[in-house]
Amino acid sequence: MQLEPMAPHSFLLYTILTFSLSFHEIFATPKYIVINEAPTHGGGIKFEKVLGGVPATQKLMGDINIFLWSNIFKQNNPADRKPIDTVEVFIKDFDGGEAVTQGNRINVSAIYLRDYAGPLTLQKEFSSLMHHEMTHVFQWDGGFKNIPLLEGIADYTIMKANLYPPAFAKPGSGEKWDQGYDITARFLEYCDGLVPDFTAKLNKMMKNPFDVSFFQNLTGKPVDQLWKEYKAKYGGN
Repeated sequence: MQLEPMAPHSFLLYTILTFSLSFHEIFATPKYIVINEAPTHGGGIKFEKVLGGVPATQKLMGDINIFLWSNIFKQNNPADRKPIDTVEVFIKDFDGGEAVTQGNRINVSAIYLRDYAGPLTLQKEFSSLMHHEMTHVFQWDGGFKNIPLLEGIADYTIMKANLYPPAFAKPGSGEKWDQGYDITARFLEYCDGLVPDFTAKLNKMMKNPFDVSFFQNLTGKPVDQLWKEYKAKYGGN
């Protein structure tokens, strides 16, 4: 069958639709559910009055989601992403930590929100916390073979978003590469300098159970050697 030439306005419409579909395919985001289960609690009240409540948190989650796909994990191909269609956040009255993430559910402590008096504003602290917890939702977990590394990748997100507090580890800090959190985040930053997008590539490999050989596969060096060279670069701090 011979195709008829497309009228100019039809071609423009076709181009717009094609772009819109491609954009949607690349950046289609999950549904974000936010519930404040402690509305009369001091932290629940701060969540509403200081942090903007449900709509502001849903927007923050969407922004973080795109940041993770685009800047941290470099997952423009939807096939590379962890299949998550819903992310839930609950503001709850519980003690023992800032937040807990299980699967696609993030529980944020209303007690922590009420009592927070750190160096960042509450808005920045909450954004930092959500960057960390959202990373846990969307990262590949490597079969949970190395929990400190997962925490390090989550703090790496905080670092790349420039939402880390003054006490965040300095380059070269720590006793071992998988000490976790900010120590491991700084080591991952070093590895990025050796292999472009190292952390994104490592995350992709962690679709499979984690093994320390992942570091050698990506850099050509075993992780213990990388750690020694990292420490030497910063004077063994």
